[in-house]
Parts: sequence; C-alpha cells; structure tokens
Amino acid sequence: MTRDKEQSMDDQSPAVVRKGIDVTPNKDGGVCKVEASTSSSMSSVVKKWGEDGDRPMIGDKVTVHYTGKLLNGKKFDSSMDRKKAFTFSLGKGQVIKGLDIGVSSMQRGERCILLCKPEYAYGPAGCPPKIPPNAMLQFEVELLSFKGELLTDDGGITRRIKVKGEGYNNPNDGSTVHVHLEGYCGERLFDSRDVHFVVGESEDMGVPLGVDRAMEKMQKGECCMLYLKPKYGFGKEGRAQYKIGPNSDLVYEVTLINFEKAKESWELGLKEKLDFSAGAKQKGTQYFKAGCYLQAVVQYQRIVSWLEMEFVGKEQQQTVQNFLLVAQLNMAMCYLRLKEYALVVENCNKVLELDEKNEKALYRRGEARLFRNEFNLAMSDFKLVLQVNPSNRAARSQVSICQRKIREHHEMDKKTYANMFQKFAEHDVKTGKGKRRGGDCGVMNQNHPVGIKRQRCSQDHGQDRP
Repeated sequence: MTRDKEQSMDDQSPAVVRKGIDVTPNKDGGVCKVEASTSSSMSSVVKKWGEDGDRPMIGDKVTVHYTGKLLNGKKFDSSMDRKKAFTFSLGKGQVIKGLDIGVSSMQRGERCILLCKPEYAYGPAGCPPKIPPNAMLQFEVELLSFKGELLTDDGGITRRIKVKGEGYNNPNDGSTVHVHLEGYCGERLFDSRDVHFVVGESEDMGVPLGVDRAMEKMQKGECCMLYLKPKYGFGKEGRAQYKIGPNSDLVYEVTLINFEKAKESWELGLKEKLDFSAGAKQKGTQYFKAGCYLQAVVQYQRIVSWLEMEFVGKEQQQTVQNFLLVAQLNMAMCYLRLKEYALVVENCNKVLELDEKNEKALYRRGEARLFRNEFNLAMSDFKLVLQVNPSNRAARSQVSICQRKIREHHEMDKKTYANMFQKFAEHDVKTGKGKRRGGDCGVMNQNHPVGIKRQRCSQDHGQDRP
C-alpha cells in the first residue's frame, strides 16, 4: 500500500468504518473488518480472501502477520518488519480485544484491514509514546494458520472452544458433571444425549476417556469441540453398540451444563482418604479386568495423589504404604499392557523406594527393560527377583531369555561390523584401482610406505648378490 493510498484511507476513516463489516459480538462498531468493494477508495485496502469457511475458535493457537498504524498512517508495530510471524492463543487476553475479535472472524489465508475503536484497543490511557490516548487503530492482518489447543502431551486430545464458559471455576477430579454431548465418527452422528457422570469414571456411562479428561479444563456453559485419537476414544477395540470400528478417530461437541465440585485432597481427612482409596482400588481393578487400562490408571493415580504426601503415625503408616504400593504396582501393570515401558520403570522405581526387595516391582521392571532391549539391566532385575524368591520359575526363565538375547545381539554386532569392514575394504580396492588407472600410481607408490619398503628390499638384495 503506498503512502498516498494510506493517507486517502485515513482522511476518509469515518466513511470506511461505516462501510466496513461490524464483527463485534454486540454490534457496537468497535471492530470493523473492511471487505472487498468496487469503489476505488476501498479496493486498495483489501488484500486476499480466505481459503475455506473454517475460522479459528477460542483457545486456538493462531499465527498471523500484522502491521499496526494510527489513523494518520504512522506505523507503530509490525511483525513483517521483524520478519517473524506472531503466534498467540485466541480469546485469552494475550492481545488487545480488537485483534482477538477481528482474527476470530477471519478464514485461513485471509488478509484484511481491521479498524478498532479505542475501547477495543488501548483505551483512554493509550500506550505511550507510540500510541496516544483514545486512539483509533488500524491493523492489516494476514491469518497464516490456526490449530486447536492440545490438552495432552501426546496430542491425543485437541480442544476448540465454540462458546466460552462462565468465570474461572473448573470441575476437578471426582466432580459430578452434567453435559450435553454429540459424538461423531467421520460425518456420522452416533451419540447425542444429556448425561451425568463423575469425572474419572465416565466409562461407566459409555463416555470416552478423552471427554472425561477435558472436563477439568472447561467452565460452566462452555461448548467445545474435542478431537480424540483412538487412545482417548474407544481404542483398538472400538465400540460395537455405536458401530465404531477399531482405532477410530472421534469428534465430540460437548456443552458443560453444570457441575458439582468434589472435595480437594487438602479438604479430606485421613479416614476419608483411606475410604476413597479403597473405592478407587476396587474401581481400578474393575476397569483393568475390562481392558480399560488408561481408565484404571486414573483410579490408581487418585490413590497416589491422596496419600503420597500424607504424614501419619506408625499405626497408620503401614496402611498408607500398602495403598501406595498397590497403586503404583498396578499402574506399572497397566502401562505394561499399554506398552508405555518408561512409565513402567518409573512406577516400579517408586515402589522399590518404599520396598527395595519388592518381587513384583523387580519383575515388572525387568519385563519393561526386556521389551526396551535393555537386556543386561533386565537380567539384573530378574536375578534380583531370584535372590528374593529362588523358586520364581518365571524369573529364571527370563534370565535365560536375556542371556540368549545378549548372545544374539553380540552375533548381530559381529556380522554388522564384518559387513561394514568388508564394504570399506571393497571401497578401498576400487578407489586404489581407479588411482592406478589415472597414471599417477608410480609417484604415489614411491611415497607410500609399502613402496619405500619394496625399494629398500630390492637394494639390499642387490648388495647381497655374489
């Protein structure tokens, strides 16, 4: 955009605002997006239409390029000048209100002009020295990309918020929630209902773990889209009642209608914690037997969260320790089934901190290390099991397996190195032949130690002749 065109737009800024599209939710003209127009004064400010109909939602990570100017055309900020796109979480107050609102109205790839009234920018205070008080601002913005908020480290649950909830209060583990949900597999709606469930126990109501885990991030009244990978949906088994096949991705639209929070850990007395731990242990066993290993882990983690930092007298110490041992041993077993071997080792280590001769912890850690091809470490664990219980046949068998694996590994290494050295030798031979064909071999042989040695041998033989 040339300076003359910018000034022309600034001189006619009231008209531009009137002709623009008001994108503020309450339609007070606070943020206007200038769209395409046939008038010569308007056509210069429109840059590019978006690629599709999808728009970012609250909480999405959006990436933009922008240039901010006062109405007199003076530039006060630009990501283009820094040659680095700007990323922020939409609707989280990380930018001025006008940008949050304006960008939420854009499509991927769209480039437009946003005009923001002072109350949607820096207000009566401004942002000295670049932005004066009560300044109306214009932003040229290009929406490069956006993606939902990841709720898990493994990317298994992605949330996109359609309607923001009320306040800052969230359900906690154990809360009773009332939700409306609609579940989709592809384009097919397979579940639509209002349902109550306890956070951490949604499986009891046929609600997948991904929805359950998202509850602790939601506020009352929030409506969001949840994109679930199979691990957080119905897994490798699928769900016959909904005609969901194995390893299917799911999408849920979830509205949190209401909830009743559970007591926090610090609000519970020891007796309550022990009673709840007994219930969680039973529930975890139920989920484990049903093959719902992640759901079982949630129950065992509850026990750890309640009791791990509990300081008690000698009378109750053994009871607390027994609950912790069972919870972490069972988590290790769940993670073995889930093939999360690092977490198996982690939980077994915690058990061994409490009981260094725990037979099950040593054995399960050995299994995890064997699956990770850590044969020597695994064999050490199984030998420790035999020190604790010499009659453990399974451990004795595993020692033999480890020994065989170590031998096989050594044989494989020998073959690998032998093949590698053979290839090096073949390469050297080919390289040497190529040099001799080049005509320089006479000079090189004279400088080579072997060539020198042969020359000396020839001279010696000459002296020794009769």
